[in-house]
Amino acid sequence: MSIAGLLHGARAHRRALAIALALGATLAAARAGAQRGYFRPSIEPNAEYDGQFTFVRLRYTGWSNRWIADYPAMERNFMTILNDLTTVHPRVGHSNILTMDDPALSRYAVAYVCEPGFWTPTDEEAAALRQWIGKGGFLIVDDFYHRQWDTFERAMKKVLPDARIVPLDVSHAIFNSFFKIETLEGMTHPDDATAKAQYLGIYEDNNPAKRLLVVINYNNDIGDYMEWSGQGVYAINFSNDAYKLATNYIVYGLTH
Repeated sequence: MSIAGLLHGARAHRRALAIALALGATLAAARAGAQRGYFRPSIEPNAEYDGQFTFVRLRYTGWSNRWIADYPAMERNFMTILNDLTTVHPRVGHSNILTMDDPALSRYAVAYVCEPGFWTPTDEEAAALRQWIGKGGFLIVDDFYHRQWDTFERAMKKVLPDARIVPLDVSHAIFNSFFKIETLEGMTHPDDATAKAQYLGIYEDNNPAKRLLVVINYNNDIGDYMEWSGQGVYAINFSNDAYKLATNYIVYGLTH
């Protein structure tokens, strides 16, 4: 069975899919708007911290709300798979959204930021995120392509001024932390098949022998592939690859 296919076999997720199917027409119509930042789903209250792994999405301030892309279906689908396949035992039905300067971020080891092509952190946000990373936080960056790189790079340099962003190859430990990823070729950004996925990172002290602080999915959008994996929107191999990458990222972030 494919990884994405497990969504149909998970009892809790079947209930979520039933709701999604009932709202299928509305979701399909909303998808284009959501990708462009016009559609904003209601935000659920954050779960109280109790030590259980909780998926954390970072919210950036400013004019754009694209940080919310793929929420909350992506988190629910991914946490269902992570729960079924690993011993992480995540919170399945709930995830948290935190600003980058929220003191509560210090309680969590891994955080996800999407659509960084619209991310313009304030000085306070950059300093807080820098401190969180320096204390052991692991940042997953996803969902941007082409000329959006420039905005992301400016934001990342504001957070980590001395950082060098370098390519990662398939031999890196992050691609073998749970699933053994055999190749990094093949995936593209779902909005543009000419945007060939690239995987990059930032190391502690810019030293590849040290901890990877940030993993960057450029010309890719694993969140979107996971969000729509139960509805056949994308090729099954892309959804499977997205789940494998995301699982490896979480396991790496929790163990390094």
